[in-house]
Amino acid sequence: MVLATPVATSFLVGDQTNAEALALAAQGERLDYGIPPVTLGPTGDLVLGIGACALVLVSLGVLVRESVAGRIRRAWWSVLAQLMALAVIVGFSWRVMTAGGIGANIGEGLVVMFLGPIALGLMIGACVQADRLIQRHWATNAD
Repeated sequence: MVLATPVATSFLVGDQTNAEALALAAQGERLDYGIPPVTLGPTGDLVLGIGACALVLVSLGVLVRESVAGRIRRAWWSVLAQLMALAVIVGFSWRVMTAGGIGANIGEGLVVMFLGPIALGLMIGACVQADRLIQRHWATNAD
């Protein structure tokens, strides 16, 4: 689910190339990309995006069902929430970084400056919380 979330987010956000750049590209100007976008073509992108969205929803439903049934400890939801927030940031950042433009892409710098530290904090938080849960599990099952 965490791996499908950036793909689903990227699909839902869509191309962030602004209308002015698209109009200039239609007139023959070449767009500049910080990172060239990856595409499977319109149909392939649609199938991949819808599949990723479906996978996220089905996985979330299974996790909720298993959590309610008591087979997954609810404490792990804090780790999952942080990883899902990180995955959404990655998907959104990908769309900003792959937006075409004429000249500089100011959004790239803003994403790195503001979302980079948030993403790092979420990653560290998820790792620390997972480590605590694993240590607690081993301490209670040491006998």
